[in-house]
Amino acid sequence: MDRLLNQLVEEAPDAILIADREGIIRFWNRGAELIFGYDASEAVGQSLDLIIPENLRGRHWEGYWRVMSSGETKYNTGLLSSPGQRRDGSRVSLEFSIVLLRDEAGAMQGCATVMRDVTERWKKEKELKERLTACEAKLTNS
Repeated sequence: MDRLLNQLVEEAPDAILIADREGIIRFWNRGAELIFGYDASEAVGQSLDLIIPENLRGRHWEGYWRVMSSGETKYNTGLLSSPGQRRDGSRVSLEFSIVLLRDEAGAMQGCATVMRDVTERWKKEKELKERLTACEAKLTNS
């Protein structure tokens, strides 16, 4: 089973990463390499700032420190949506889930995330909304 779980984590097309209590990346799978453009050797040991757009970092860290100190998050279930940043500086639209990681005594150790690139779907939805708005404007003006 360990071999199968390792294969699942390493070969998943989704980004799977683990960050410690300080927000330092400790695990980075092949899916993360494909989505963000950094090899594991480049990402592991770096701050999560590596993939967080600069204008969102303040809000991210405020929430991260709150979760690490309280051990609670309102995102235990469901998916979060947020932009990320690739190596080349381009944005990626992400949906992801979070798992809080604790030691044997229950103390917070960090978190794991599973992230999926939904950029193409987001672009299509945006285009459809714009087309709908244009159609509604035509109907209103008729």
